[in-house]
Amino acid sequence: MQVTASMVKELRELTGAGMAACKNALVEANGDVKRASEILREKGLAAAAKKAGRVAAEGLVAAAVTSDRKNGALVEVNSETDFVAKNEDFVTFVQQVANHVLASGAKTPEELVEEKWIADTTQTVKEALANKVATIGENIGIRRFARFAANGANEAVIEYIHGGGRVGAMLLVSAPEINDAVLEAGRNVCMQIAAMSPQFVSRDDVPAEHIANEKEILTKQAMQENEAADKPKPAQVIEKMVEGRLAKGLKEVCLLDQEYVKDAEHTVASYLKSVGADVKIADFTRYEKGEGIEKKEVDFAAEVAEAMKG
Repeated sequence: MQVTASMVKELRELTGAGMAACKNALVEANGDVKRASEILREKGLAAAAKKAGRVAAEGLVAAAVTSDRKNGALVEVNSETDFVAKNEDFVTFVQQVANHVLASGAKTPEELVEEKWIADTTQTVKEALANKVATIGENIGIRRFARFAANGANEAVIEYIHGGGRVGAMLLVSAPEINDAVLEAGRNVCMQIAAMSPQFVSRDDVPAEHIANEKEILTKQAMQENEAADKPKPAQVIEKMVEGRLAKGLKEVCLLDQEYVKDAEHTVASYLKSVGADVKIADFTRYEKGEGIEKKEVDFAAEVAEAMKG
């Protein structure tokens, strides 16, 4: 059966695969669009398996929030290169993932990929991911996600995405009344989280193990400095130095204690008080794309030289 341009167009719109891949699949399927779609899916799974071992440390962070701000989802989806991360097809896919997570009940990425893909329920998330790998030509992975749910009328979910998806933050804010001023304050704090990368809401949330570990490190540092000093300080002075450094370190990692980036006269806590309502941050999550992933350094000159030998 002859494969026509309209058939290729139909298959491309259905699957998102490239023109050549669609034409080849249609030829193999003898013009049967449904079978050709299955062939592309099968090849997509194979392609995904081949690329699965490649490091994907680029990508995007995206958010999805319901119109009433009662539920939200923050996701990180990785690609191998920044070039692909800027691809419109990839950007759309990442937003679809965020929308899916918002509606999903999955607790882990492993559970998530087994669900039916909300953008096309004829396939699973894993199959949609594999098809995207086949289309784009890079390893792509759904790395992590977080969900937020407001409890009643006095809470709201607020999001902020910076740098086109390089960093994203989401928080749960509470106040006697969720009005425009509270929402603006929440967005400002979201920007603070994106910029300053706090680890905890307040000092009350810092685990005792974290404090003990930090104190041990700071004590060792202070002892080494003291041993190397011309005039060593007594033990009680060293202890006060450690306590001071510990307090300063906690101020940097606790959101409410941080200096407010938009007004250095305020901490985040005092800024929230200035809003004029009992505004509180219940929880937050911050994702930075590729954070913690060890990137493979590629020497392109050496790679080209090696290829030329062949």
